[in-house]
Amino acid sequence: MTRQSLANHESRITNHVIYPPSLTQLIEALRCLPGVGPKSAQRMAFYLLERDRLGAKRLADSIAQADARVGSCKRCRMFAESELCPICAATKRERGLLCVVESPADVVAVEQSGSYRGCYFVLMGHLSPLDGIGPEQLGLPELDALFQQGEVQEVKATTAAVQKSIDYNTEVTARAASSAAIARDAAQKAHETLVRLVEKNDSE
Repeated sequence: MTRQSLANHESRITNHVIYPPSLTQLIEALRCLPGVGPKSAQRMAFYLLERDRLGAKRLADSIAQADARVGSCKRCRMFAESELCPICAATKRERGLLCVVESPADVVAVEQSGSYRGCYFVLMGHLSPLDGIGPEQLGLPELDALFQQGEVQEVKATTAAVQKSIDYNTEVTARAASSAAIARDAAQKAHETLVRLVEKNDSE
């Protein structure tokens, strides 16, 4: 156990002794936020309980409501409360232009530029086989299906990681198609051989 992890472990033990269970649970829950360590989580929890109970209530209600209502857009995987997000539902967007991005934050950044009028596809991450993040987790089969519809004419990738994910999926798809073709040829040849053997036996 490293010095830092040991300190965190001792801190959790101390907190369990000093704090009520519900406060300890709140501090641990706040640590799920990016960049929030034990001290930052403790400071946030203390602030909410000491100075802004109403804010704490609004925060809890908003988190619960977002968790219950927000899902993914059927077309682009962006956050949405209905089947389609506002961008995909807009009739004035250019359907033939698709921008593939890593995260919803990238959609916001591109939209703020004000110069893009196409649609998006959100991978919700980047390709990382060692972390168990492959084509399925990134929604690349859905992206392929979108391409197959024939509506998309131009694709833009916002980062090299996004382009790598697209290229990887294209390669995997091509291999799968090649394997399927080989399997079909083998099955056809086996069928033809069987037919010849039956015909030979009949003639004898």
